[in-house]
Amino acid sequence: MQLEAFARTDPGPVRENNEDNLLVDIDNGLFIVADGMGGHAAGEVASEIAVHTVQEVLLHDHDPEETRLDREAVDDDEAIRERLRYGMNQASVRIRKEALLNPARTGMGTTLTVLLLEDHTAHFGHVGDSRLYLLRDNKIKRLTRDHTVVQQEIDAGRLTPELARIVPHKNILTQSVGYHGPVEPDTSTRPVLPGDVFVLCSDGLTDPIDDASLGRICRSTPFEDLAEELVQQALRKGTEDNVTVVVVRVEDV
Repeated sequence: MQLEAFARTDPGPVRENNEDNLLVDIDNGLFIVADGMGGHAAGEVASEIAVHTVQEVLLHDHDPEETRLDREAVDDDEAIRERLRYGMNQASVRIRKEALLNPARTGMGTTLTVLLLEDHTAHFGHVGDSRLYLLRDNKIKRLTRDHTVVQQEIDAGRLTPELARIVPHKNILTQSVGYHGPVEPDTSTRPVLPGDVFVLCSDGLTDPIDDASLGRICRSTPFEDLAEELVQQALRKGTEDNVTVVVVRVEDV
């Protein structure tokens, strides 16, 4: 499978530090966005630990017992999803250990969105409110669901998606890697097609840009310029957060 990818990250107009981290590994088909949180630069530490830990777990030859389901047979796709879950929970353990060693970093954590492309297939895992989108046949589809209090209110029918974009508590997370301890990532597997474009991003992009606008930008921008254009659009629309975007195109399967 042939892939092309571009990435862009920016601290934004308000924050001094960029607490986002990303990974673009075309050779192994692995792409990650993590949006850290915590004072005293702890957010960037948490997001860096998360990215490195998942990379290590997914690409290392060793397969720990913890990544295997409690049954005799498991298909390859489910095995990869188990490694995603294990990697994210290992990241959570390491972040919490680092916080115990350095009390100034108490409470640090991170979102984590991971895309692994191999054998004509996309595997992804997700915790928090960073997102993964798929552009196929000029239609944008969000593949992840935010782990936020606001999303719970939407699911319960107590809040509309439109109002959810402007409520003051929209970024309160119900799950994060590190801060919330053990996590239950959303994981999934789906086939890929030539021409598929995946967009991984932190909420610095999606706070000011809704899904419909995101789709229009993706359709009207040359792929090699897309990551830069998305970040610039977020800055122009007044984002107050760090902005990180990774775009991946499937050239051939």
